[in-house]
Amino acid sequence: MGLLVLAVGLAVAVLASLRFGSVALSTEAALGALLDFDGSSEHLIVRRMRLPRTMIGLGAGASLAVAGAIMQAATRNPLAGPGILGVNAGAAVAVVTTVHVAGAVTPRSSVWVALAGALTAALLVYVIGAAGRSGATPIKLALAGLVTTALLESWTSAALVLDRRTLDQVRFWLAGSLAGGEPELLWQVAPLMLAGIVLALLLARQLNALALGDDVARALGQRTGSVRVACLGVVVLLAGSAVAVAGPIAFVGLAVPHIARVLTGPDYRWVQAYAVVLGPTLLLAADVLGRVVARPSELQVGIVTALLGAPFLVALARRRSLPSV
Repeated sequence: MGLLVLAVGLAVAVLASLRFGSVALSTEAALGALLDFDGSSEHLIVRRMRLPRTMIGLGAGASLAVAGAIMQAATRNPLAGPGILGVNAGAAVAVVTTVHVAGAVTPRSSVWVALAGALTAALLVYVIGAAGRSGATPIKLALAGLVTTALLESWTSAALVLDRRTLDQVRFWLAGSLAGGEPELLWQVAPLMLAGIVLALLLARQLNALALGDDVARALGQRTGSVRVACLGVVVLLAGSAVAVAGPIAFVGLAVPHIARVLTGPDYRWVQAYAVVLGPTLLLAADVLGRVVARPSELQVGIVTALLGAPFLVALARRRSLPSV
């Protein structure tokens, strides 16, 4: 019943994404463009601009939300997420560096560049966070992620300040946006996103064991190291694909798993399923809000999620039950 209600909410968000923008359309025009295309200007706006944007929001939102849930379970860290632990920043700095050095990056190659950057950043954060006798504790991983993110963002800022050509090419994408995405890129990352979500759902039982602690997981016969390596691969696949197509969007991967746990409890089989629906709903709603509040211009969705997510992060950090996930 809960998933059905959330699916209705997602359908409403999709319809709003097709309707609202610099030119507001009726519900009939939005649906008519999908079901009975007649070549009118209203239908062309929906088909060529808003439908690709909505599809990108569906894929990126689900990918970031599921990646965040995996990271929180695998690290037992409620502050974990692609944006907090440096994965988004790693993908972004790889793309920016490639543009800075090579002059440009094609849509096809940008996916693999982003995935390589995400993997490198994730490994770096884990190595730093696992140093010392206590190993990879939640606090150490969070601090390692924040430091790594700060360093990567500093490099990105330096590249943009020193090279105006790079700034002109990536500044819109770097703020996090669903608009202007290449359809070719969307179709390239869609299989990667779908594969990542399926693998994440298959890992749900192992995540439930990991969330109980390594000792309990090993007592249940689980190879914790192998499971974490699999989780890392899925997170890189999901977060890297999302960043490649929509830029580094913050807080979706952090907030959605917490909202899902409030609705479902701690069982990651349900948390993952709810995240698949809640993630795109939240991202599309933020995108529509950015179009409405700044008409006839618009705020990029990465700015809106950052504005909405900052108070959420402060409230989360003040909770006494922070260490539990």
